[in-house]
Amino acid sequence: MTEDGAPRALLLSVDEVHHREARDLAPYAAHACDSEGRDHPAEPDRYRSAFQRDRDRIVHSRAFRRLAYKTQVFINDEGDLYRSRLTHTMELVQLARSAARRLRLNEDLVECVAMAHDLGHPPFGHRGEDMIDELMAEHGGFDHHHQALRIVEELEQRYPDYPGLNLTYEVRDCLAKLGCVTERGRVPRRYRREYGPLLEAQLVDEVDSIAYDCHDLDDGLRSGILRLDDLNELELWRGAWQQACDNAPRDCSDKILTDRAIHILLDAFITDLVEHSARLIGAAAPADLTAVRAADSALIAPSGSMRRAREELEQWMFRKLYRDWRVNRTFHKARRLLAELFAWFCAHPDTLTDEHQARTEAIGCERAVADYLAGMTDRFAQDEHARLLR
Repeated sequence: MTEDGAPRALLLSVDEVHHREARDLAPYAAHACDSEGRDHPAEPDRYRSAFQRDRDRIVHSRAFRRLAYKTQVFINDEGDLYRSRLTHTMELVQLARSAARRLRLNEDLVECVAMAHDLGHPPFGHRGEDMIDELMAEHGGFDHHHQALRIVEELEQRYPDYPGLNLTYEVRDCLAKLGCVTERGRVPRRYRREYGPLLEAQLVDEVDSIAYDCHDLDDGLRSGILRLDDLNELELWRGAWQQACDNAPRDCSDKILTDRAIHILLDAFITDLVEHSARLIGAAAPADLTAVRAADSALIAPSGSMRRAREELEQWMFRKLYRDWRVNRTFHKARRLLAELFAWFCAHPDTLTDEHQARTEAIGCERAVADYLAGMTDRFAQDEHARLLR
């Protein structure tokens, strides 16, 4: 019996979690029991592995909650059904965990990385990130991947004894190396930039691209900016649409057929990624994590034909959706809003919150202002601008 009277046989202990990983995961997957640990000592949990504990720390963070009101493509006040950073993240978690299971990678680590990958995104999507990067050009620039790492290491304040979330080395290493399979020089030195990313990080990177390709397509059609007739320019879509129509009832609506076609696309992308990655891993035959880190190229990747099809879709989406005049109007306004807030706070640092004022001496006023802006939701940024500059 445990201290609270529960029968031990009914409880899944952390030792059993580790045993299941040893039994079910590939030798080149990351195993929680082999973690390099945390920067600050923490008593092991009796029931959760280190990665499961990290997941819970991320989901309870303030930065994670803010994702609910940060833009994916359409700004928060444009409609209730468009995806936010949070809904995109949860869809990514589901897809990435499913793919990790098929490849016998660590689902818990994949979930952590997927949940944290967008924590550093500022308001107003990639246009907001581009604006802050421009504003910070002479002060080290801005990158949402690096910002996510800074959030979990120092900016999130949850514990009295240390800053950050005190996540395991493996989660932080994956965040540091997202998008860096061939750009290892961008990785902070403490994360051994000479070594490549774990397969779990590579998987999240690829599935993230798949998720936003398909989900942005869905939101674009819902908005009316994209039209079904226009999509016939894409061979990939024509095939998915024909497959969706096959055996469908005659009275099936275009909405249902569209949902089915997008699902077909999503499933085709994920299946291709998993099957081609399995072939790459089989050919490389990595014996362990050391071999994975030493690989010269990605071992999680789509086939050449599917990568070309995705690139064609992304280029089409860039022209038809991301740079549509209606989207441009919204985001030019958002960029101006961020630029004016940045200028205001740099000129009046005494109007920053106490938390950010306290950090200006150590990291510089501009970086403290960028941190403050990046942590804002769309709505809060609009409200701050209205309070200070109207």
